[in-house]
Amino acid sequence: MTTPKVVFYNVLRFFLLILLQVLVLNNIYLGGFINPYFYIYFILLLPFEIPGGLLLLFSFLVGAGVDFFSNTLGLNISACLAMAYARPYVISWISSGPDSLNGDSPSLKNQGLKWFLYYSISLILIHHFVLFYLEAFRFAEFFKTFFRMILSGTFTLLLVMISEYLFYPKEK
Repeated sequence: MTTPKVVFYNVLRFFLLILLQVLVLNNIYLGGFINPYFYIYFILLLPFEIPGGLLLLFSFLVGAGVDFFSNTLGLNISACLAMAYARPYVISWISSGPDSLNGDSPSLKNQGLKWFLYYSISLILIHHFVLFYLEAFRFAEFFKTFFRMILSGTFTLLLVMISEYLFYPKEK
């Protein structure tokens, strides 16, 4: 059940993550290979019961927000839509059934470390694969692009896990 509080937090998270991405993280290039894409945390934390159309719409909007300010002409939209499309399949793949899902949305606190890592790693790699290979748009630099994808994905995962521990600590 969606409460006004949940809607408010998701709207706030939407704008804060886009602002963080375009004002801070888009300006970080560690060694020319690591580009963190933390804005996808918004898609990772959307509720389990969100209808598919809304999931795709919100993913489109967050990707469009980053594309608009980054001047990347649909790259982030494409990657976010691929991630959103794969999300229900990833959830069903790593869950033993709908009854095994705790809470309203995916989180480290609700699902546990192993589940959340599988979930996050799978979706981050899907997003980064689409993003980096569309950006390169050729297979001549396949391994260089793959290396960038893995390094950026690792850094993005690190930011996601730090956020989970900071903002959603386990209750004692």
